[in-house]
Amino acid sequence: MNWQVTQLLMGWWLNDRDRRSAGLDHMAADATRPTSQPTRRKYAAASDGIQNMSKPISVADHIAITEVLEKYNQGVAKADSSIMKPAFAEEATIFGVENGKLSGGAITALYQGIDTDFRPSPEGRAVIAYINVTGTAANARVDTNDVSGLCFTDYFNLLKVDGTWTIVSKIYHTNDAPKS
Repeated sequence: MNWQVTQLLMGWWLNDRDRRSAGLDHMAADATRPTSQPTRRKYAAASDGIQNMSKPISVADHIAITEVLEKYNQGVAKADSSIMKPAFAEEATIFGVENGKLSGGAITALYQGIDTDFRPSPEGRAVIAYINVTGTAANARVDTNDVSGLCFTDYFNLLKVDGTWTIVSKIYHTNDAPKS
C-alpha cells in the first residue's frame, strides 16, 4: 500500500485535531483541497459522522459481555444447557446452515441439542475473537474448537436490558474438528 493510500485510510478515522497532529493537515474537514466545493462539503459531513460515532467504550460493558459469553462457553464445554440459559433472553433465536438449508428458530433448539447431542469436552477451547459495543447494543464472535468433535464460529447479538447484557440471537458456522 502506498503512503498516500495509508494517509487516506488513517485520515478517515481521525478527527480534525488528530489529523493535524498526525501531519495530515490536508485531510482536515476545513482544509483546502483541489476538488470541487460539493466534494469538500460531502467529506466534511462524512468526517463529522465518523467523529460522532467514536465514543468511549465502557470496560465494565466488555467485562459484563465476556461473563455472558463465558456462560455460553461453559455450557457448551460441559454439555449442560442449564449453565448457558441465563446468558440468553427467553425470546432469543439461533440460526445456521445445515445441509445447505437455513436451520434454526427459538433458542430452545440449542438447549435440546446441547443436552442430547453433546458430550462434556474438557479438551475444548474457546476464544472471544471480538466484542463491539454501541450504547445498549453489542455483537461478538466466539471461535470454539474440539467440542463434541466439532469446531464452531458463533456470532452473537446482545442487548443491555435493565442494565444487564443478554444474548438475543446467535448465528453459527460448524466445521468438523481437525483429526489429531
